[in-house]
Amino acid sequence: MDKNNVTGFILLFLLMLAYVYITAPSPEEIAEQQRIQDSLALAEERTDSLAQLPTNTISNTSTETLPDSIQQLQLAGKLGVFAAAGSGTEQTQILENEVLKITFTNKGGKIKEVELKQYDKVVEAEDKTQTKVPVKLLADIQNKFEYLIPLGNVPAGSVSTEDLYFKPQVNGNTISFKAPTTNGGYIEQKYTLGEDYLLDYSFDMKGLDGMLKRSAENIQLNWVNYLSKLERGVWFERTYSGVYFKETDETPDYCSCRGDDQETVKQPIKWLATSNQFFNTSIINNKSFASADFDVKMMDDHDEEENLKRIKVLADISIADASNGVDMQFFIGPNDFDKLKDTAEGLEQIIPYGWSIFGTINRYAIRPFFQLLLSFIGSKGIAILVLTFLIKMAVFPLTYKMLYSQQKMAALKPRLAGLKAKFGDDPQKQQMETMKLYREYGVSPLGGCMPMIIQMPIWYALFRFFPSSIDFRQASFLWAPDLSSYDDFFQLPFELPLSMGSHLSLFAILWAISMVGYTYYNSKHMDMSANPAMKYMQYLMPVMFFGFFNAYASGLTCYMFFSNFLNIAQNLITKNFIIDHDKIKQELEDYKKKPKKKGGFQERLEAALKEQQRVQAERDAQSRKKKKK
Repeated sequence: MDKNNVTGFILLFLLMLAYVYITAPSPEEIAEQQRIQDSLALAEERTDSLAQLPTNTISNTSTETLPDSIQQLQLAGKLGVFAAAGSGTEQTQILENEVLKITFTNKGGKIKEVELKQYDKVVEAEDKTQTKVPVKLLADIQNKFEYLIPLGNVPAGSVSTEDLYFKPQVNGNTISFKAPTTNGGYIEQKYTLGEDYLLDYSFDMKGLDGMLKRSAENIQLNWVNYLSKLERGVWFERTYSGVYFKETDETPDYCSCRGDDQETVKQPIKWLATSNQFFNTSIINNKSFASADFDVKMMDDHDEEENLKRIKVLADISIADASNGVDMQFFIGPNDFDKLKDTAEGLEQIIPYGWSIFGTINRYAIRPFFQLLLSFIGSKGIAILVLTFLIKMAVFPLTYKMLYSQQKMAALKPRLAGLKAKFGDDPQKQQMETMKLYREYGVSPLGGCMPMIIQMPIWYALFRFFPSSIDFRQASFLWAPDLSSYDDFFQLPFELPLSMGSHLSLFAILWAISMVGYTYYNSKHMDMSANPAMKYMQYLMPVMFFGFFNAYASGLTCYMFFSNFLNIAQNLITKNFIIDHDKIKQELEDYKKKPKKKGGFQERLEAALKEQQRVQAERDAQSRKKKKK
């Protein structure tokens, strides 16, 4: 090693010594670092000791019991510029009007529960005694309503407003919650309660521009709502509850109501709604949510579970909108069609009246007509009977055509009996000759079916109307305490199979009996010799459907029973006093003499039967040849 190398190593060594001396911490800095380490160790030790305490002890222990320095270090690490709002004591404030009582909490600056003053929930004890308590929404302790703010200097990557203690300020019917930052910024949530079920709401974010992640474009609203059981008929409530949303310039949509479901919407969304069978909480954004993820989970179906579903909505709000203030509205109240329609475009669609033609019939025909009846009739049950009667009168022309066609068939019954005697051993030949006889006398075997098929949309619409309309909720009639749910006239000490419940519905029983009687009356004029099994199946159907209607809304079973009663009365009066049977016989004879036009459904059906008979004859001939061989 030469002299130059040695000199270089010496200089390098001296530089390293100088660097260590300059960068070495002073005694004061060493002491401060040791203090911080000791404080953090103490905080961890106290946290571990708190975890070993009973739950009720922990819940009553505030972070304020820790030394201020430790608390500030923990909060600064977790909440960043919101550290000052990270500690405090939970306080509640109340805003109320004639229909709502809303309890707010400063922990998260959110709604803690909402009481609907004009609606009650029936609570049934084990001994079947019932009490009424107010309906409450958004009251589950598992619920969340938080904004996730994407800060760049926190380990989690974002700060939740649920971790912040907001400073409340009440001014009349307005309450504001403000969470300050250490640099003079803040988050503010403001609520103003009016006279009805609307709650004006705004979210504002100021002074955070330099603190947000550079890559972030949105903040996120994380809304988790557990839908509680509020009705007697849990099956209906579970089926008719869910989450709805409306994309801007699109029709409302929803996630599956019958099972777990997930959906992602990348388009702007105008409003979000979580809905029970008769009540909902909706958020209407005066601008729009940029996008949203929806997650629906069904809760276990047992008596101990207090909730129907857990609904989670993760909605994006642009940072630009949040920085300028986002104005929204909450609707927290009943599924009242007119109120929802006046609140936001398409919001009334969350009422499960059905979609397509059935929902249209319910929303714009049956519902307004029933409302008109209620303006004159105080009893909801009497209004159902009047509605049934008027519907029967409206469709009577179709019913008359059906009965008239049945009487034509009855007039041909002696001739049909002759065909049966002549071709009894050849069912296909008998069927072909029967169709020829129908064509000869101008009788359509489908003439009695088409009017009934035309009435089916009305019947199915009513099937959805009664358990969906809040007008029937807890409305009593005769022995039924709630027309929107089953009537438990007979209580049983055991559960029936197929989710029929532990009761027997008297309206369902009366419907089944009337259906059997109606079927017996109609079958006397029908020839079922070609298919004897149908004679017994038609009596089995009411028994099978009873199992379903036993747990259905008593408003519908009341309607169905009265409808059958009117059907029998209409048939008796029409067949015995209105229809001229001699005229029918003369019409048949006159039609027989007329020249027949070729074509038509019956002729095509007859041709099809002939072809079927020819094919069968060929098969029989081939079969006989094989047997001879």
